[in-house]
Amino acid sequence: MSDTTPAIPVPMPPPLYPPATSLGARITQLATEKPDAPAITDAAHTLTWRELDRRTNRIARGLAKAGVKVGDVVSIALPNTSAYLEAAFGLWKAGATPQMLSYRLPAHEADAILELAEAPILITDGSVESSHPSYSVEALLALGEDDGPLEDVLSPCFKAATSGGSTGRPKLIMSGSPGLAIATGGGVYRAGPDDICVMPGPLYHNAPFTMSANVLTQGAHLILLPRFDPEETLKAVDRHKATWLYVVPTMMSRIWKLPEEVKAKYDLSRLHTVWHMAAPCPPWLKESWIHWIGRDAIMELYAGTEAQSATIITGREWLDHRGSVGQVRGGEMATFNEAGERLPLGEIGEIYMRRPEGAPASYQYRGASARTLPGGWESLGDIGYFDADGYLYLADRRTDMVLVGGGNVYPAEIEAALDEHPAVQSSAVIGLPDEDMGNTLHAIVQPRGDLSEAELRRHLENQLVPYKRPRTYEFVEGNIRDDAGKVRRTQLRDERIAAMKKS
Repeated sequence: MSDTTPAIPVPMPPPLYPPATSLGARITQLATEKPDAPAITDAAHTLTWRELDRRTNRIARGLAKAGVKVGDVVSIALPNTSAYLEAAFGLWKAGATPQMLSYRLPAHEADAILELAEAPILITDGSVESSHPSYSVEALLALGEDDGPLEDVLSPCFKAATSGGSTGRPKLIMSGSPGLAIATGGGVYRAGPDDICVMPGPLYHNAPFTMSANVLTQGAHLILLPRFDPEETLKAVDRHKATWLYVVPTMMSRIWKLPEEVKAKYDLSRLHTVWHMAAPCPPWLKESWIHWIGRDAIMELYAGTEAQSATIITGREWLDHRGSVGQVRGGEMATFNEAGERLPLGEIGEIYMRRPEGAPASYQYRGASARTLPGGWESLGDIGYFDADGYLYLADRRTDMVLVGGGNVYPAEIEAALDEHPAVQSSAVIGLPDEDMGNTLHAIVQPRGDLSEAELRRHLENQLVPYKRPRTYEFVEGNIRDDAGKVRRTQLRDERIAAMKKS
């Protein structure tokens, strides 16, 4: 096989609407087809398709009265309720772009992102303080007054996602696609009009937002959980007879570590698709889920919000390519060394992506610039390699790699080994400065119950070579990772180095 890793065409179900259908028009179409069927269920109530269409018509009119124009970027900072998606579809109907903003951000971080977005207003329930004019969804509904049909308007930009990356500096990733229903992914995510989809992920993150919009444009019934809780997620799948579920590896781990008698209480047999993404999944955990839910149900996607390219792998494929995130399904990917030279298959290097030849730009940054190589290649900072069959294996992020005594150590590998211990809820590994070795490995561990450093050291003895074992340990009570399972190792490292200097 040559060094190139071409995209592999894989048949996917087509979208259930013409490619030129706007997101707003698709909701109106579904309201006509099945007006009284459930569209979104949250912790408080269920909206039918007719109600969703009419409420988003009013919101769109309210947005116009609040000064929002076609092409504006408007930030949404709300918890996981139907109001979040009502705001988004109202913005699309108004020709504007939803910008996903965490409702937990402190005021100074929120204002920095709002300045980048040049947002004329902020849609929030008051949980985010900002100097920008703010409206709740209820206020926009009151402004809108009329819920009758709207003229179809197309937003020039589907979404604006927020990313702090490994540096913690905010940037916006503006989608290169207009607000068409096809921009949410079409039939790729295996959801259809008869599906019931459970979403425990926070809508201010890209994947939960995009996939929620996707299942709705496919006509599925979306179940929104207010926050992730391992047993409540299983309970929702059972109660609603769900067929589709989104998780990240942190969620998978916390669900898997529930007592067996708790997991056995809930019927998951109707699940035909469980998607996971957003962070590396430890092989032991992935294999456990494959044997539990089924090899044809577990699906993994690797891509960036930038959407230049993507890989997908089924559970059945994964068992033959343990640890892989799949083959390239769109665009191109390849690995390069630090000199910018393309590496042969099997060699670890930085992963670069590029869009199919002739395709328009898939994104635009605000507040950052892309890491590029000649020929249209762009990197998201991940490290990995391709095998002889074109399957990609991730090592870690370039900025998270730790140099210990001249050897490259990837924290994700150590974290996977730590998290396999039944008393570990979550972990993060960072490098701390050391005069002798350059860096030493420091493990930050969130335990589940009683756990000692000595027990963890014994646990790692048969899993990792000595230079990959942490020298120091720190036990913390709070969550190390955010709701999407992501961790800011640079921030963790900077905080600990600052504390070392003070002591």
